[in-house]
Amino acid sequence: MSPEVIGFSLIILGVLLIIGKWLRVSLPFLQKLFVPSSIMAGLLGLFLGPEILGKLGVELFDTGGLFPESMLEVWEELPGLLISVIFASFFISKTIPSLKKMWQVSGPQIAFSHFISWGQYVVGISLALFVLTPFFDLNPAAGALLEISFIGGHGTAAGLSGTFSSVDFEEGKDLAVGLATVGVLTGVLFGIFLVNWGARNGKTEILSSPNDISEEQLKGIISEENQQDEPVGQKTTRSEFIETFTVHFAYIGVAIGIGYVLLEGLIYLEEALWSDTLELFTHLPLFPLAMVGAIIVQLFMSKCVKHNILDTGIVNRIQGFSLDILIASAIATLSLTVIGEYWLPFLLMSVVAISWNMLAFFFIAPRIMPDYWFERGVGDLGQAMGMSAAGMMLINLADPNAETPAKKGFSYKQLFLDLIVGGGIVTAASVPLIIALGSVPTLIIASVVMTGWLLLGLFHFGGNKKKNN
Repeated sequence: MSPEVIGFSLIILGVLLIIGKWLRVSLPFLQKLFVPSSIMAGLLGLFLGPEILGKLGVELFDTGGLFPESMLEVWEELPGLLISVIFASFFISKTIPSLKKMWQVSGPQIAFSHFISWGQYVVGISLALFVLTPFFDLNPAAGALLEISFIGGHGTAAGLSGTFSSVDFEEGKDLAVGLATVGVLTGVLFGIFLVNWGARNGKTEILSSPNDISEEQLKGIISEENQQDEPVGQKTTRSEFIETFTVHFAYIGVAIGIGYVLLEGLIYLEEALWSDTLELFTHLPLFPLAMVGAIIVQLFMSKCVKHNILDTGIVNRIQGFSLDILIASAIATLSLTVIGEYWLPFLLMSVVAISWNMLAFFFIAPRIMPDYWFERGVGDLGQAMGMSAAGMMLINLADPNAETPAKKGFSYKQLFLDLIVGGGIVTAASVPLIIALGSVPTLIIASVVMTGWLLLGLFHFGGNKKKNN
């Protein structure tokens, strides 16, 4: 694959993203749905590619549609590369507070998010065990798709393509990305509905009216007079020596490199000690270990480097850029043929996952959160439906001035959540675990863990609520 093909593929992806942004700004109904521009770009690429336009007879290239096969091959590789950049960006430049402080602020949200996440394993594995495998002949690993796709999101779904292939479940990647798309779209749609419903019915303690959502928030732009209040980042190095962006990108690369060394070490230990009975780390992707590498880099920088050269704003921009490219490329290369072949299992998984998340929000969140249950819970619901950015967006809508602990708690909880589920080590290992241990033992483990988080939330944090009242 030539450098020209790679470069031109990125240019066309950029054009799709710009068109997606224009559509987002220009069409009011997209504004009200808060559809991210990256999803619009991906859907546009999917429509113009071989899966839709090509099937309608438009064949600018042999594969059908407006894009050559070599370009689609580049786009297919991007999610697996960029997911490591995204996860390596989580903790770099961010001061890691004490575990005690994080638990005090975000404990209820940690318990609720883990309950939803492990519950997605419980309902997903149960669905696969009793319906998907016996009636539709799907791989038992399909039981992990709900957690991988909904709380894991597009990045995790696309990043695990190699793991799906290694267990002879190639269709899992397309099903996972498709489910992630359903999750994000319904999550944003239902989330906006819930924010409006909560404001009208007195469930929100900050937002008093749906009309409080500004035009800037609807269009996704920042007016000129407010741009100075939203800096992209701060320069920390002199450009004549090294560009600040370069420094940040380099440290993210170091974090990924550390993750790679850790992963290779784990694979070596597994092969030396127990690979004859259980293969786990062999199927583990790089990105959760890249997040561990980021923590190691951040601890080193905070303890051993006296100059503050890492800026959170710039790291967030690198992470956001990577996520936009990942989502657009993952959706644009989605195989509708696979989803069409498994349309009924796909529909069942979508309905079950959405129903589980909504039931947890309405019936469990108010009983776990000691205060501001709506503001806290709606963010966790948004993340459980597909992506952290959606969860943060819903919190910003419900609590635009950060008057509640929801936003800070949402940020703190990521260390306790993302390292484990939602794209963490358990998520990455869930497919090989189901294959190695079997569906029933894995279901039992997930049920026990889910119940543990539920009891902790109800009796510890829910008990605090009663005391406060």
